[in-house]
Amino acid sequence: MTTSKPIPATLIPGDGIGPEITTATLMALDALGAPFVWDRQVAGAASVSAVGDPLPPECVNSIRKTKLALKGPLETPIGGGYRSSNVRLREEFKLYANVRPALTLIPGGRYENIDLVLVRENNEGLYMGYEHFIPIDGDPHAVGMATGINTRQGCRHILKFAFDYAIRKGRKKVTVVHKANIMKALTGIFLETARQIFESDYKGQIEFEECIVDACAMKLVMNPWQFDVIVTTNLFGDILSDEIAGLVGGLGMAPGANIGDHAAIFEAVHGSAPDIAGQGIANPIALMLAAAMMLDHVGRFDLGNRLRRAIDATLNEDKVRTGDLGGSATTLEFASAVVERIKASR
Repeated sequence: MTTSKPIPATLIPGDGIGPEITTATLMALDALGAPFVWDRQVAGAASVSAVGDPLPPECVNSIRKTKLALKGPLETPIGGGYRSSNVRLREEFKLYANVRPALTLIPGGRYENIDLVLVRENNEGLYMGYEHFIPIDGDPHAVGMATGINTRQGCRHILKFAFDYAIRKGRKKVTVVHKANIMKALTGIFLETARQIFESDYKGQIEFEECIVDACAMKLVMNPWQFDVIVTTNLFGDILSDEIAGLVGGLGMAPGANIGDHAAIFEAVHGSAPDIAGQGIANPIALMLAAAMMLDHVGRFDLGNRLRRAIDATLNEDKVRTGDLGGSATTLEFASAVVERIKASR
């Protein structure tokens, strides 16, 4: 649906560098005519500090109402503390599809002309959090155990999403990544389902191939151009999507979308980077590109494309880049340059 009216959406600035890159992204969106009207909420560490809850009901209720959110990085404690708010949001709204495109924005790097998309199952596998310790001889953590679960329905959801996405976007091939040679049940069901739905619903419409996850990781380094759309299970997708981001300049260039049948949350997939928070040097491109994906999602392809073109021109014509990309621009200087490009494109 395309509309020129401001669209209600939830805004979660996040932790660490989140507020800085959110400010930069809002500058770009305002230059595009402020297509969203925001309900600002908190989650993660900022929310723990503010209200004692990493995912307060007010935030959940806001997304339930708007069905649309833009989210900065949320801090998750390592090895203890509260459970990831990111994972909880995906579960709460059944956001089963995580879409992470990787596109070369700055030519001249180690890998040229990268244009691929990873589609990750978002709610099942080992990320379901069924874990516990077994105490032995006074050691309360003598044995750590985790149970991964993949369901036929969950596999169908993500695989059909990936095939439909690839066909809709004019892509040529879908690669199903698995470890069914060893994990014959947990990922075997994923591969088995992929073969079934390809034969019944998609054969003749798009090319299909299978790849074991460790081989896929190697091939992405040696010849990433052989891939187009990759679809895989939760843990494998988390790992491979970061590897793919490395092909195009790192996580600072990597947007993501979490999509379900009734809600969608768009995000920068990198962490909160507390070591550089408050210094004004963070790269806002990932969240800006996530905002462009969000514009596409609501049918404002015109604005999404204007934003992407403005980022491209800022990087490659104006040569305005943040430090991680070899430049010296601050977060706000980069955002201001993008805004000028957006204004010039009217």
